[in-house]
Amino acid sequence: MTYTTAGVDSRHVREAHRVLARRLESTFQTRRGRVGWPLFPIGHYAGLVDLGDGRVLSLHTDSVGTKVLVARLMGKYDTIGIDCVAMCANDLICTGAEPISFLDYMAMSRPDRSIVEEVAVGLVKGAKEARMAIVGGETAIVPELLAQDGGFDLVGFAAGVCKKKELILGDRVVEGDCLVGVASSGIHSNGLSLARKVLLKRHGLRDKPSGLERSVGEELLEPTRIYVKSVRELMGRAEIHGLAHITGGGAFLKLERVLGLGRLGADLDNLPEPPGIFRLIRKEGRVSEREMYRTFNMGIGMVVICPDDQADRIVRVFKKHRQEAMRIGSVEKRVGVRINGESLN
Repeated sequence: MTYTTAGVDSRHVREAHRVLARRLESTFQTRRGRVGWPLFPIGHYAGLVDLGDGRVLSLHTDSVGTKVLVARLMGKYDTIGIDCVAMCANDLICTGAEPISFLDYMAMSRPDRSIVEEVAVGLVKGAKEARMAIVGGETAIVPELLAQDGGFDLVGFAAGVCKKKELILGDRVVEGDCLVGVASSGIHSNGLSLARKVLLKRHGLRDKPSGLERSVGEELLEPTRIYVKSVRELMGRAEIHGLAHITGGGAFLKLERVLGLGRLGADLDNLPEPPGIFRLIRKEGRVSEREMYRTFNMGIGMVVICPDDQADRIVRVFKKHRQEAMRIGSVEKRVGVRINGESLN
């Protein structure tokens, strides 16, 4: 199976993004010469706007995707709020920004106070971990848009701030830089369409197949790891040339956003053995290794690009925060992303 046969054609999604970006960037001129002037084209990990006085506002929005379907089937909503915060906060820090504020949008087919309360538990836990204040949001009852028997969606919006001189955009990445991979907590909030199609074909959510220490549902609902505290500490202790949050719609191809702003490539030749959930998906769905690394984080949730002499220091900082990290590859002159020599492009 592939992500496309599961219903998500990443190539078409990327093309839609390009079409949208061309249209949306025509609005940039409305802020010319004013506070809020966009500093970077659409397509990085966050939108960046000038606040004046050398300050930058970083903005990002994201959702939990079809992970909400797993939560609904399990009747367990108290962790997806963590995912919602993580998907926004982890992208913001990839620009060097400090996440500060968060808004949530909950859409429901019918009012259900117990679900709202459960979701709020995760939102609060995630926001505290990311050191963000949740300053508002919206709850919408939209029965005609969602499944009548409890349909639900969750979206987040986050803001961060940064000094312009401290932005991390990838423009300083050079050939020979080291790629340090930081462990994920599991599948995070990406590739769930493919994962569900493969795993639920043979197993129930409460089954525990060989190779997993927990049930399928528990594995799929494991919250996305939040890297804010560790990365923020790194910024004051090490030289960082680029940061990449490894998420869906490309997974490891997301490195191209920060590889010298597209002028360089990556050779990932020292990746760890993927966790059991990924091995199970690959085996039972007969998914190719290339497709797996284009769809899932495969055990690496964040990549730090740095000079080689900074790598050991960076690994130590992550370990201090109980996040495993290791050298997984290097930056090379040839454009593209390669896993053990095989191109993902």
